[in-house]
Amino acid sequence: MLFLYTVLLVGCAILLIAGVVEQRRHFVNLEHIPTRVLVNGIRGKSSITRLCAGALRGGDLVTVAKTTGTAARFIHPDATEEPVYRKFGIANVVEQIGIVRRAAAYKPDALVIECMAVMPALQEINQSKLIRSTIGVLCNVREDHLAEMGPTLDDVARSLCRSMPEDGICVTAEKDRFHILQKEADSRNCKLVYADPETVTDEELRGFSWFTFKENVAIALAVAELLGVDRETALRGMYDAPPDPGVLSVERYLTPEGKKLRFANVFAANDPESTLMNINQLLDLGAVHRPLNVVINCRPDRVERNGQMGEIIPGLDPERVFVIGHPAKSAIDAIPAGFRSRAVDLGGDKRDPGEFMAKLLDQLGPDSSLVAIGNIHGQGEILLEHLAELPPDESADEPAAAAPAGRTEAAPAMAEHVETMQLYVPRIDPYQRYPEAYEARDAQPQPYVPQLPAQTPYETPYVTPYDTPSADDSQQWHSPGEPR
Repeated sequence: MLFLYTVLLVGCAILLIAGVVEQRRHFVNLEHIPTRVLVNGIRGKSSITRLCAGALRGGDLVTVAKTTGTAARFIHPDATEEPVYRKFGIANVVEQIGIVRRAAAYKPDALVIECMAVMPALQEINQSKLIRSTIGVLCNVREDHLAEMGPTLDDVARSLCRSMPEDGICVTAEKDRFHILQKEADSRNCKLVYADPETVTDEELRGFSWFTFKENVAIALAVAELLGVDRETALRGMYDAPPDPGVLSVERYLTPEGKKLRFANVFAANDPESTLMNINQLLDLGAVHRPLNVVINCRPDRVERNGQMGEIIPGLDPERVFVIGHPAKSAIDAIPAGFRSRAVDLGGDKRDPGEFMAKLLDQLGPDSSLVAIGNIHGQGEILLEHLAELPPDESADEPAAAAPAGRTEAAPAMAEHVETMQLYVPRIDPYQRYPEAYEARDAQPQPYVPQLPAQTPYETPYVTPYDTPSADDSQQWHSPGEPR
């Protein structure tokens, strides 16, 4: 028995020593990256990560980035990217250690990394132990992950604040709960910066070949300005940044009967507020048009979400609402009575895909739009597979009918689908170690001085959304809701 206790004690000691050594090496890697930007929030984290990285690359800063959303990607300083390999296909915050180690090998000026933690305690560990960000981003507070961070939106806001850097800076576009974020920031001695979406013009937004929001662009511009990159340079870098594989896009198809169909995959925006924002933007840009049809994909483990998608139907005013997946009743019953007659139950998750697709396409008009909302898993994935088999509609668009008033000639390009790079081989394995010779070469790193602009990056003056701007900055910053 004494022998077993001795083996256990020695084993625990070895594990403790190995953990201390790994932590020290990780902190050394972090020190090789002078600016670390941690992007957190409910919606748009992957897009903001890419925008921030693009803006900093545009300013000639060596920048490495990593996204987590639809498909985890490691983005090299030249904007090429590779998928992140995950053992057993399971995401784990520990993978950030390997990502930091690979990023540090570039001796970068900045690392922009998406927060992959949902549980509040893990968010705090992600900040305090894994990333130790110098600049935090808290993009928004939306109605999602309430079971882990809720139950109220105020609780979600406080949970997200655990990723704020102590004695650092945090950038946010959240207006409704700014006062909560400010209180949490004050407790961490963190300077909270409000990135006003209204400072981003429609013309600047049209420069993107893929869909994004003013809030996302405003945050990226604020981060770039903190690091000394001017607005015009940052925008050029963002325009050149490759979009996320899950970026909102519109496909144009021809059905077997020769009908024209515009399809928008809005599955990624799976909370009510984000879903409405996405679809309304598509309508404003003329990327989709009426008659508008909606398909809701239901999942048995997301019954509450199914109901939320049904509740927003009046805000979309579609011609028909197709319900797929299971239980369809959870979405249909949530649709207000005045719109329930427009719902079409396509038969649940056991119905043959070819059969429900034929019924769906048969009920569409000769030239209509279809948007998919809810959750992608299950029959949502089957829907996308069958739509992808349809021939593309390559006929010329009609700008006069599609574009709303005030649109420029450049705007219709926003409706085109953006093909992303070949991103699937090879794969970055964050757990893989470097060859022994490579490790030895970097055992004693050379002193590194980042080539940042002469201006001290954190001296840029900002105001909170509740400050009164001076005459000098009234054109750039103003309080939320205040007339421009």
